[in-house]
Amino acid sequence: MVNIMAKSPSRPAGVKGSAQRPALRKTAAVADKKTYAVSRNADLELTVTALDDEGFGTARIEGTIVKIGGTIPGDVLVVRVDHAAHGLAFAHVKRMITPSPLRSRRPPCRESNDCLGCPLIAMKYTEQLVWKRGLMLSELARHDDLKGVPVLPPLAPDNLIHYRTTAKLTVAGKFSNPFIGIYRRATHDVYDLDDCALHHPLINRVVAVARRGITSLKVPIYNPHSKMGLLRYLVVRVSVSEKTAMVVFVTAQRSYNEIHHLARYMQKEMPEIKVVAQNVNSSEGNVIMGSKDHFLTTQHHLTERIGEVAFRISPRSFFQVNNSGARLIYSTVREWSGLTGQETVLDVYCGIGGIALYLADRARQVIGIEVVQEAVADAAANARLNRRDNCRFEAGDAAELLEELADELETVDVAVLNPPRKGCDAEVLKRVVALAPRTILYVSCSPSSLARDLALLAPLGYVCREIQPVDMFPQTVHVENVARLENIDKNC
Repeated sequence: MVNIMAKSPSRPAGVKGSAQRPALRKTAAVADKKTYAVSRNADLELTVTALDDEGFGTARIEGTIVKIGGTIPGDVLVVRVDHAAHGLAFAHVKRMITPSPLRSRRPPCRESNDCLGCPLIAMKYTEQLVWKRGLMLSELARHDDLKGVPVLPPLAPDNLIHYRTTAKLTVAGKFSNPFIGIYRRATHDVYDLDDCALHHPLINRVVAVARRGITSLKVPIYNPHSKMGLLRYLVVRVSVSEKTAMVVFVTAQRSYNEIHHLARYMQKEMPEIKVVAQNVNSSEGNVIMGSKDHFLTTQHHLTERIGEVAFRISPRSFFQVNNSGARLIYSTVREWSGLTGQETVLDVYCGIGGIALYLADRARQVIGIEVVQEAVADAAANARLNRRDNCRFEAGDAAELLEELADELETVDVAVLNPPRKGCDAEVLKRVVALAPRTILYVSCSPSSLARDLALLAPLGYVCREIQPVDMFPQTVHVENVARLENIDKNC
């Protein structure tokens, strides 16, 4: 949904903090609750009654839904309306009257109301978990076949802050005063991140060093309006186990000199930076990285460990951003797979082989399927790194590869599905069912697409026995879920 609230035409791109807003004015809307006018610049006294799935606090007045960023259920406050149309309004907080009892007394970030990147950060963590479990329950309730499916209490990772090991940050402004941060939702305004509460401390240090280097070396920053300048994005990845960092400079064109000097500056200032690459992206879309990496260091990858499994991480590898959360997901899948060492496991949408390699020591063979060729190459390299010679990985369309495997394999015992947010294509689900695995383990980052696909699988003979939420992203609205499905023909 478009977040009009965050947009301010008076604020230039790259300005930190809240937009400069017009002077607050007292209106009859506050004094007389019966004459509320839900129109732009109106001041309203509201009680937030719910959170939507984007983390906006919501309230209703005379048939209009008002969404307010940085609020949680139970807040009583005065807001100013930024936009109103067709029964929907967006507003910002003018004054808190009574804070919600769900609010944390000491939230870990003082700038969350301006940044709005972590919508739940002001909420007590126990309440965050209740809310996230409720997301899954509400999606299941939309499907008659799924009512009554047990949803377990969410698993929490080791760290509730400073857990993100990957950051893709926009660079804006001028070299004399660079801004490195995130876009405010539905705007092209960059919120400058000095010390993000969610980023691993090494990422925050890299950002600080990059900011100094850009200014010191006068590195030209790309301007999307004039199409002039060089540096567009800063991508940082961290290996927690090695305590090292990778830096990728995404530039509008291949200009070796400025980026080479910036790389040398940053490595001198911060020896933990072991990998530096330049990625060229001249497109005008919102895709951050281009297709080619130019390495400025002899080392081209980091090595990370999840449990006992090691992974090589390259600039464009997909890898979970929360190591502890990933371990919880992988461990749940391994426990629920019930492997004895004799089974054939199919890992659909396997990425760089995270789940496949976590299961390999308990299976006879593991076959991974992934459409991204580079991810399959990484998965094969990771299998060699871990000496897992019972793993093989295939690149291509999932439905087509599953059809080929049906002719090759005598049996599949366990199928793991770990699709992107949109979920699985219906044809993929049908092809998996045709292989008749005794167990399907579905890992999902979207409660809605998970519930949809579980409902599609139910009439095909696969009953969901339980769902385990995993809080991969504390302080945000996102939650991962692992669902265990059984073939009722094989388990009756």
